[in-house]
Amino acid sequence: MSADLDCDVVALDGVPLSRRPEPTFLMLHKPRGYVTSMHDEQGRRDVSELVADCPERVFPVGRLDRDSEGLLLFTNDGTLCNALMHPKVGVSKVYEVTVTGLTEEGLRILQSPLTMPDGYRIRPAKVTVLCQSSEEATLRVVIHEGRNRQIRRMCGMARMKVKRLLRVEESGISMGNLPAGSWRFLTSEEIQIIRRETGV
Repeated sequence: MSADLDCDVVALDGVPLSRRPEPTFLMLHKPRGYVTSMHDEQGRRDVSELVADCPERVFPVGRLDRDSEGLLLFTNDGTLCNALMHPKVGVSKVYEVTVTGLTEEGLRILQSPLTMPDGYRIRPAKVTVLCQSSEEATLRVVIHEGRNRQIRRMCGMARMKVKRLLRVEESGISMGNLPAGSWRFLTSEEIQIIRRETGV
């Protein structure tokens, strides 16, 4: 005999068990200075503060380091979360990266297969120069992995220094003009895009 927790009332020793939460999906524009954690043991500001008014308990999908900004997805759907982070799925992540020290050789290195310090070989990034001055440049970088501080390490290998790192898109979902520190629920169309990207 089986029960549907969405429809049936199930009790243990006369105490009703809570129903499974509704699948919830949202995006946050993470500002610089927040760690991607729901509780930071060092007492630093974390992203839980920014989504505290969400009616469901959600968790971040992947990470953005403390000094990085931009699109951070949250969900309470463990299956979809795991699919989004799985290396074999390889969802696309798009960043706008402001750097100093851009050279033609450095750009070539960024666009080439690179081996990270831990020996992991990452796929070539797609890199486009959005704008450039005598002092700095802004690059559009598309990657399909999510190694720790990956783009910062890539830029270091290309002898560039990152001044600003902003994630603007993930899995075909764009952050648009969502203000820093704000969040919103994903639309049903955006959820379907993610499901198609991940095969979930």
